Amino acid sequence: MSQKRTIRIGLLGFGTVGQGVWKHIQNNGEALERRLGVHIELTRAVVANMAKKRAVRIAKSKLTTDHLAVVEDPEIDVVCELMGGTQHALELTLRALERGKIVVTANKALICEHGDELFKAARKHGGNYFYEASVAGGIPIIKVLREGLVANRFSEIYGILNGTSNYILTRMEREGLSFATILKDARELGYVEADESLDLDGWDAAHKAVILAYLAHGRWIRTQSIQLEGIRGITTEDIESAREFGFKIKLLAIIKRDFTTNKISLGVHPTLIALANMMSRVDDVFNGISLNGDVAGETFLVGRGAGQDATASAVISDIVDAIISIQGKAHHAVSTAAIQAHREISKGVTLAKPSEIIGSFYLRLEVKDEPGVLSQVAQVCAKQNVSIARMIQKASAKGNAASLIFTTHTTNEKAISDTVRSLHRLDSVLSRPFLLRIFA
Repeated sequence: MSQKRTIRIGLLGFGTVGQGVWKHIQNNGEALERRLGVHIELTRAVVANMAKKRAVRIAKSKLTTDHLAVVEDPEIDVVCELMGGTQHALELTLRALERGKIVVTANKALICEHGDELFKAARKHGGNYFYEASVAGGIPIIKVLREGLVANRFSEIYGILNGTSNYILTRMEREGLSFATILKDARELGYVEADESLDLDGWDAAHKAVILAYLAHGRWIRTQSIQLEGIRGITTEDIESAREFGFKIKLLAIIKRDFTTNKISLGVHPTLIALANMMSRVDDVFNGISLNGDVAGETFLVGRGAGQDATASAVISDIVDAIISIQGKAHHAVSTAAIQAHREISKGVTLAKPSEIIGSFYLRLEVKDEPGVLSQVAQVCAKQNVSIARMIQKASAKGNAASLIFTTHTTNEKAISDTVRSLHRLDSVLSRPFLLRIFA
């Protein structure tokens, strides 16, 4: 019997996800080894503080504060980059790839900003780069796009890609509590990133959406080109009004491509979605993704989008693919052929202009409670060819004020943006109009 090959793994970062990966490989390593026909050795993990107490059993000899002890160790085959951030992570990842190593990552911001550079480095130096854990935690969306649904062209991909924002909106709806109250709870539960803008302002979901857009359409879209809005402005009044109109509010990432015009749009924003849509029932910290392909039709995936175990599951899946790649039994995740395929599907694709992005909208206005205001609002909308579909008027907590809440018929982003600016200039409108998209 030939001796099993030993595959050595090093971790850059040993926080929540890193410890989860270590724990689950320790617990399930024998089953993985039998399946893969190798011996798996957890060689070393980089930590910031050697003295810190950790929830997993790990020999002190396997810990180091020196990142290069993992990156430049010639015996380590697979480097798991789980440290977060971009600049230092980029430098270390490139060094690992330059040494022909395979890198596994959960770092969506890094891929969003430097994916093309990293893929080229992996190809040039004969390594490999796997990134399943960067999007939607335990949902294997990258494999689905790259392998399971490879025969499809996707006119639409949309989903809930941030569990923290979904948790906040779910509890606001269920309990009728304010955004600030639920945010405080989410912080105490450890659901909110240290940089809160990632969760609350949509940046985390935007990074993931950029990766999905690349996989589906072969084009890296800069975050500056995304319609990006977070959930901070949403009130319980909006959630109640949405319910009256037959909707729930979710932070959605929406990627659309019109194959007739070859226009693509990408938006991340709180959105009204019909109660009949399965996505409206994806609650708490769960993620959901819908893919509309020309061959398979709609495919809907749901699962835990974050947390130690869900993300560790995706990282270990990539480690398994890395080991299969080392054995020469699998395709190269960032091969020249794969990159060429992305170039082919991206040919002629251009970003849609605001006037070319069609949809319907929800508007909330705080106005003076006096005669003629409704007429003024209607005139502004008519001037921009924005047609009002439904309207609700509610009393405001402020004296002599009212809330006007309405939805529009189909229009476009430019027209609604011009409408909001014009409404804001009216003396009868007391604060900036609050706008949400309606998913259809």
